[in-house]
Amino acid sequence: MTRFRWAEIGISVGFFIVTLVLWDLSVRFFQVPAYLVPAPLSVGNALIDGLIKGTFYPHIAATLYAVVVGYLLGCFLAIVIGALLAEIPIIERALMPYIVALQSMPKVALAPLIIVWFGFGMSSKIVLVALICFFPVFINTLVGIRSVNPDIVNLYRAFSASRWNILLNVKLPAAASSIFAGLQISVAMALIGAVVGEFIASKAGLGNLLQASSMTMDVATMFAVVIVLAAIGVAGNEILQYLHRKVVFWENRTHVAAEGA
Repeated sequence: MTRFRWAEIGISVGFFIVTLVLWDLSVRFFQVPAYLVPAPLSVGNALIDGLIKGTFYPHIAATLYAVVVGYLLGCFLAIVIGALLAEIPIIERALMPYIVALQSMPKVALAPLIIVWFGFGMSSKIVLVALICFFPVFINTLVGIRSVNPDIVNLYRAFSASRWNILLNVKLPAAASSIFAGLQISVAMALIGAVVGEFIASKAGLGNLLQASSMTMDVATMFAVVIVLAAIGVAGNEILQYLHRKVVFWENRTHVAAEGA
């Protein structure tokens, strides 16, 4: 591990410790009631208690299932439809107004309709997550494919490459960074969609646990649930960054070559 990497870790850990200390001192100095902002120790106890006793795990599993399945479904459809519209402009001009109109509708307003159509089970949460994840990946796919160097496309065409071959070997690799940017944005949005769905109607999930804790004014547990959601979001982002480095490996080589020069 390089010295620069150790410095990054040190700054991150130092920031976390300073934040906890300032939080604790502020609560004590201003005598903030525990039902408004609990002390860090109370939140830590609630978090450890929920994890050790296992009360958090069924809720974490329910939320993760909705997030992962909805995320994969929404992002897959976004990449396929984005590539299709980028390749066939007439379809893009015909369908883009409807896609923008769907994105413009607040998903919170659509959530009750989705629950009526798909029921109170997991299906409605998956559909809501997929809808929320769709647009960032769709737009990034569309823009990424259109930004490919036309000279490379013309070179492939000169060698009689098929349209499908050009899409797979030229356009999608050129758009990979843009697509991954959309995928990273959608990770956080997937969590939002799952929690919103659980707020409206659910028997399990971190959103359900958050709502139940608010009913009993258990603010420490609410903070603990928020921390778990943040940890899931950070983990998802780290996974996407790792996949980005592995899939779009030529970018890493370019950066290494540039640093060496």
